[in-house]
Amino acid sequence: MITDPVEGGHMSFREHVERAADEAVGEFPADCGIYAVTFRIDSVDQDPRFPYVAIGYTTEADAAVSAEKASDAWEARWSYAFFPQTGLEGVRIVGRDPESAHSHRREAESRGLWYEDDDEPGDRYERLADEFYDVCVAAARRLHDSGRIVEVLGRPVPVILYDMFDPDAMFRLTSAANPAELVTEFMTEDPG
Repeated sequence: MITDPVEGGHMSFREHVERAADEAVGEFPADCGIYAVTFRIDSVDQDPRFPYVAIGYTTEADAAVSAEKASDAWEARWSYAFFPQTGLEGVRIVGRDPESAHSHRREAESRGLWYEDDDEPGDRYERLADEFYDVCVAAARRLHDSGRIVEVLGRPVPVILYDMFDPDAMFRLTSAANPAELVTEFMTEDPG
């Protein structure tokens, strides 16, 4: 987990993601039936040196439309395969902007995790991916702990974290990012 102190007054990568998540949720439309905040975890060209997260949402109306195509109610509501554009592409992408990308690289270099294209990454590939998962979980937890979700949406809703290239991580990450009572329905499909 990234816990290094910030040097020289620079915002840490984790702080960038947390701030952007807070701002993104603040941009969500009020009273439109949002039942989940979504974090699509990804990286440029599937390279963990260049991670980003698309922060968005899905609504009750979206789930109703998906119900016509999905195999069951859980899939229509919780499977990212049925999320609308606001849940897939999000309303804000964090990590690809120069400031947060520079912050991420600086921190990865300081921990010996950065590698160049011609280097053998060894376990650095997985460690970078895991650290970004930790950053995203922390940002989601902060949205709950700060009261930001309730402030904007008027009630607590879960944050669903998913990586389309590692579907097995979805339940573990979402469980870690949310109070248990918010993800009871979501977790019913957990294969683990």
